[in-house]
Amino acid sequence: MLPSFTCLNRRQFLRRSAAATVFTGAATGIYTWSWEPHWIEVVERPLTVRDLPPALSGARVVQISDLHVGPIVDETYITSAMGRVAAMRPDAILVTGDFMTCRGVEQVERTLHVVAHLQPRQTPVFAIMGNHDYGHGWRNREAAEQLTDGMKACGINVLRNSAADFRGLQIAGCDDWWADRCDVPGTIAQLDDRRGAIFLCHNPDVVDLPVWSGYEGWILAGHTHGGQCCVPGYGPPILPVRNKRYAAGEITLDAGRRLYVNRGLGYKHRVRFFSRPEITLFHLSANGYS
Repeated sequence: MLPSFTCLNRRQFLRRSAAATVFTGAATGIYTWSWEPHWIEVVERPLTVRDLPPALSGARVVQISDLHVGPIVDETYITSAMGRVAAMRPDAILVTGDFMTCRGVEQVERTLHVVAHLQPRQTPVFAIMGNHDYGHGWRNREAAEQLTDGMKACGINVLRNSAADFRGLQIAGCDDWWADRCDVPGTIAQLDDRRGAIFLCHNPDVVDLPVWSGYEGWILAGHTHGGQCCVPGYGPPILPVRNKRYAAGEITLDAGRRLYVNRGLGYKHRVRFFSRPEITLFHLSANGYS
């Protein structure tokens, strides 16, 4: 016996198509709001550093960015993410800015409570400020000062146009560009060009400024959130940077420099689509650039 088929008339077809569209839209909305914003991807990759101290070959260094502790990001989620980073037991943790979303100083204590879960007394933590750490309009210096003082008190090394030593490797960090506090040349001047270094810079647009003379190596950034929403085959339609190349991941620059843009853990609006929050686990290598 031949199978029977039910033919749909035009009205039935349109009705079922509309129902399928509504269902797909609802499912996508639920996914982009309730699932992907908290579905962390651990990106594990090598990081070759010129003149890396031999003792750090194979060392594990984590980069996180853009926590945005405040009224929008779920506190249980972001606190759990900090615990997850600490549980990875890296040799060092690098945080590339935007710890909080605030108007002034109202989120400082809450932010300090969250970052304490990185256990900075056990693992070296190096951090820089982002534009949101300067409050509304990126001009509230008191917010950034209180956050800096609090993080230093709990053992976090905050780099504001300065450099620090990590077992022979130089970790440099500039302050935020949008807050008009960034001094890349002054930071580079503190480095010994005979030693290996990693440079932290919140906003990747800074790498296009003519201020990098004397520095060759990696620059780690955040700020973009990977666009938060990406169109498959097209990329993110909205990015808070001038240079749209700097959405996420590794970008080769000129003059011996390379950029890595972390997609961040938090969000300005609770939505992500094809741009999962990211923890980056670097394995340091002294084998030259690959």
